[in-house]
Amino acid sequence: MSTKILHWLGLLAAVLLITACFIPWTFHADVNESFTGFYSFKNTYGKPSKFLLVVGVLGFIFVLLPKVWAKRVNLFLAALGMGYAIKTFVLFTGCYNAYCPQRLPGLYIMLISSIVLMLAAVFPNLKVSVKKEN
Repeated sequence: MSTKILHWLGLLAAVLLITACFIPWTFHADVNESFTGFYSFKNTYGKPSKFLLVVGVLGFIFVLLPKVWAKRVNLFLAALGMGYAIKTFVLFTGCYNAYCPQRLPGLYIMLISSIVLMLAAVFPNLKVSVKKEN
């Protein structure tokens, strides 16, 4: 896969990660509510979308910047974001009191987009020029 394609997939993944923060992740029939990244019943799971939103916005910006330092910071943020997305996926889909919540597409979009954002950060589209010494 070309780094140019991963560049565009990284931009798309950042937009999808931002979008996924606002759509339902799980449905809990015991309380008859859908949980998103910003809402859970009595704030049980916190608001993980606050951090994922920052990772998505900064990831979008750093994928666009053609600087080495931006690619390094993006790699660090994407790794943190992917780890946090995996933790959030496990937290939101975990069973409690013999009840397992229904997983909705937003949760999968959040997880997959953070993984693609990580891949785009690992293989950046950056031209490095070598300076010749005289």
